[in-house]
Amino acid sequence: MSTELAGRAAGEVATTVERGPRIAAVVIAFGWHVVINLPAVLAQWPYYRLPWVVGAGWLIFTVVGLIAAANLLHGTPAPAWPLIGVLLLVDVAVFACTPASALFDSANFGWATLGWFVVLLLWGRRIPALVAVLAVGAAIALVAVLSVRGGAPADLSRYAMYVYGTATLPVAMMIAVNLLSALAGSTAQAAAARTAIETERAAAGRMHRARRDRLAALDRTAGAILVELAEGRADPADPVVQRRCALEASRLRRLIAESDDVPDPLLHELRACADVAERNGVPVDFVAVGTLPPLPVEIRRQLAEPLTTTLAAATRWARLTVVAQPEEVVVSLTTASTSAMTSEPADGVGDTIGTPDGDQSGGQVEYVYEEDEELVWVQTRWRA
Repeated sequence: MSTELAGRAAGEVATTVERGPRIAAVVIAFGWHVVINLPAVLAQWPYYRLPWVVGAGWLIFTVVGLIAAANLLHGTPAPAWPLIGVLLLVDVAVFACTPASALFDSANFGWATLGWFVVLLLWGRRIPALVAVLAVGAAIALVAVLSVRGGAPADLSRYAMYVYGTATLPVAMMIAVNLLSALAGSTAQAAAARTAIETERAAAGRMHRARRDRLAALDRTAGAILVELAEGRADPADPVVQRRCALEASRLRRLIAESDDVPDPLLHELRACADVAERNGVPVDFVAVGTLPPLPVEIRRQLAEPLTTTLAAATRWARLTVVAQPEEVVVSLTTASTSAMTSEPADGVGDTIGTPDGDQSGGQVEYVYEEDEELVWVQTRWRA
């Protein structure tokens, strides 16, 4: 789970870091297309072979750019390759309609603007994809230069400079953005992983202190019984003393079982308590139904503790049942009533047990106790 959170954090940080460069790319593309290309197209309008084709091409470039910008700024995928195909077709049409005198001018807007609009469509992809599209655009331009101007050395030099100028900046921006995104993602992932480790360490520290406190409490209660037995103030044959010993043994076994790495910790802890009762000669029928969801130690403790107290007082038989669902776990104990049993709530319904410090994030545990002349029934229920 920590790896998943770290990956999600890395993606969110990378998206946030890219927000500025995305806006800058959109501003550059449309700034060039509107501020530079549009006046040149209008100035050259009477000299185009088919002016309406050039005008329609400029509008198509604008529509494709708006689609690419909207998807880029909202983080939604765009149909990149079909739209790139449309841009290349418009580029060919504009080359065919542009007179030879304006071939290297901004009036031939497709050549200069193609790279920036392709950057918007291929944002976040590998650099070779952008280079391949720019190479196709350069090939279209070369065919046009050779066809219209005859391939003079001066024209070929201007062509090489124009290709260099129109390709370098878009490629450089894509490289910079990819490096920035990778650096931001790795930094965020490392920070998220470090935070997860610190959180786990703090949780482990709290759990260690809680176990230490419980062990100290068990040391006091169990030590008191041992002192009384050693000094002869407690009779081992007394049922009350036997019940106290069984209860402390169950608590100690459950405390030890809480740290075991097992698939179903709650069942493992309950079996440890049942083992103590069986060693005292009480047969325990243990039934588990369903698959237990992951439960924190505190919730498992609240589910098991009330049953442990009653199970320690059982003298003839006991039936322990666990019914598990993804959103609910019910643990119940039925045993024969004896004089050692202590009736808990008189109305048979106990209070809701909360987690420490009022934290209810792990759900709530409800406690029910019922007793009559023959049977005692105890139930704890956890709801997510």
